[in-house]
Amino acid sequence: MKRYSVFAVAREALRYHTGWGRAWRAPEPKKKYDVVIVGAGGHGLATAYYLGKNYGITNVAVIEKGWLGGGNTGRNTTIIRSNYLQDPSAAIYEKARSLYEDLSQDLNYNIMFSPRGVMMLAQTQHEIRGYQRTAHANALQGVTTEYISPARVKQLVPIINLDGPRYPVLGALWQARGGTARHDAVAWGYARACSDMGMHIIQQCEVTGVRSDNGRVTGVDTTKGAIDCDKLGMVVAGHSGILADMAGFRLPIESVALQALVSEPIKPCMDVVVMANTVHGYMSQSDKGEMVIGGGADGYNNYTQRGSFHHIEETVRALVETFPMVSRLKMLRQWGGIVDMTGDRSPILSKTPLEGAFINAGWGTGGFKSIPGSGWGFAELMATGESALTQAFSLDRFAEGRFIDESVAAGVAH
Repeated sequence: MKRYSVFAVAREALRYHTGWGRAWRAPEPKKKYDVVIVGAGGHGLATAYYLGKNYGITNVAVIEKGWLGGGNTGRNTTIIRSNYLQDPSAAIYEKARSLYEDLSQDLNYNIMFSPRGVMMLAQTQHEIRGYQRTAHANALQGVTTEYISPARVKQLVPIINLDGPRYPVLGALWQARGGTARHDAVAWGYARACSDMGMHIIQQCEVTGVRSDNGRVTGVDTTKGAIDCDKLGMVVAGHSGILADMAGFRLPIESVALQALVSEPIKPCMDVVVMANTVHGYMSQSDKGEMVIGGGADGYNNYTQRGSFHHIEETVRALVETFPMVSRLKMLRQWGGIVDMTGDRSPILSKTPLEGAFINAGWGTGGFKSIPGSGWGFAELMATGESALTQAFSLDRFAEGRFIDESVAAGVAH
């Protein structure tokens, strides 16, 4: 694989960019691999990358029924933060955030990480107490956050209206080292690095069955034929329940659509990410000038990846009071992603009842920000059988009542 650098760009410019090779190979599947990972989104590719980098396991296939990064990885609003209340959540998200900081250098691929800061508005007395509690918990966890005043909010976000008649801004939880990254580039960077290690990324290859013998996984059936493996990683987000059913067990998961939209491009007006959880809307500005807007997940189970009129009305209505300028913008495009929700709104990274099969699911609306940490911990779990990062997120917690309820603790699971 050719290393990207300013010298490589200059050299290729002189020969009209004819020397660039494929970023990743497109091989035919082998009969057997040490590890098969189903799902070539950010989490699946990160798992494969850290299996190779940290444990030397490179006889790996990453199987994707569509195109690489075509699921939730390419359909989210790119928020990166780690200011969660519960200790296990803060640990894995902070691991992810810290890995994001150097990921471009690690992968030799510009993921456009922008540590612009993430602000969570307090618009009720309840939120003030909740965010102050989170700030204290984060201090104990080693996660740098602070609770800031309305004046500081206005200084950071001049376009904000602090004196809304229903929900005035009373302060905010501020994580200065949070931010955004380019979602496609994260998937592409991991894919390129995995391919360079000799791993196979197999697109347009749908899994139709999971094979086992005496309670242990032996392989998968796909639209490109049978593939044997010693270990199987299932990382398919909203379709986790379907794949688990093929493997012979059930998951406490439901799938719903999470929608987002972007406005027409405008001049730079906001250089931080703002989340307003009371009204359930959040907004940032992309590098192209679009205002990236999102809100809550749909209130009913579905597998649609389209937008809907009610989401535009509810989300934009929620933000107009706090950001009056939104009312004057035209919508450029809208989309949806299929998110997998657990009862406690925390993920599952776990062994399964089928020996040799592992599940990484249930990230709900917070999957993108966790990609490097998720891949790091899940790779450790698959390679060694245990991981401190993933221990609390096992399937056993639902039977034992060890819930990690971030939806109640943080007020939002984004």
